[in-house]
Amino acid sequence: MRSDDGGKPDAAVVRDALGVGVAVGLSGFAFGVTSAGSGLTLLQTCALSLLVFTGASQFALVGALAAGGNPLTAAAGAFFLGVRNAFYGLRLSQLLALPRAVRPFAAQWVIDETTAVALAQPTRRSVRIGFTVTGLTLYVLWNLTTLLGAVGAEAIGDTDAWGLDAAGPAVFLALLAPMLKSTTERAVAGLAIVLGLGLLPVLPAGVPVLVAALAAPAALYVEGRRRMKTTDNGAREER
Repeated sequence: MRSDDGGKPDAAVVRDALGVGVAVGLSGFAFGVTSAGSGLTLLQTCALSLLVFTGASQFALVGALAAGGNPLTAAAGAFFLGVRNAFYGLRLSQLLALPRAVRPFAAQWVIDETTAVALAQPTRRSVRIGFTVTGLTLYVLWNLTTLLGAVGAEAIGDTDAWGLDAAGPAVFLALLAPMLKSTTERAVAGLAIVLGLGLLPVLPAGVPVLVAALAAPAALYVEGRRRMKTTDNGAREER
């Protein structure tokens, strides 16, 4: 079925949304294993996926706790990573135009993947379909595979011996890499990596990720200065 305003066929939107939801939803297994291996209980692990439901923040939290970081510092790092979802919500609220009663429930699904699928759609109908199908598929699969991963971690035993402690960062990098399209975005990511890894041996666990967040304003400042200089040079040449 094609929408009346000439948008994409509904089946095509559903297919794309399912592809994203299934691909990313299966990564919840890695989070379940990592979280359980970090010392969190089955209930705590599942609660994080049910209530927080933003992979980057979840991995950051359990990673900092596993390294012996202060719980408040770990939570702060996870919070700052999750702040981006609030900005996604500002844009999606305009595109979705949902009834007020539905918005609090839809807000739980405002994450990187649902935003990417929704923004790729040409009409409001397809935006709503893409957002809903991606959100529902991802939420169900992420929580199911989180449970399976946490339960499986008990049978696996020492996750460090299997190298599964690297599963979280690997999944996060796999999700992040395709989003780095501009030079500025790559510069922010590169500087954040340098800061995070460089400060890891000298700062308490959980703090390096907070410092790495300074990469964004630093890179944007340099980019702004560069553009101002280019503008000034162009203005002089016109004179």
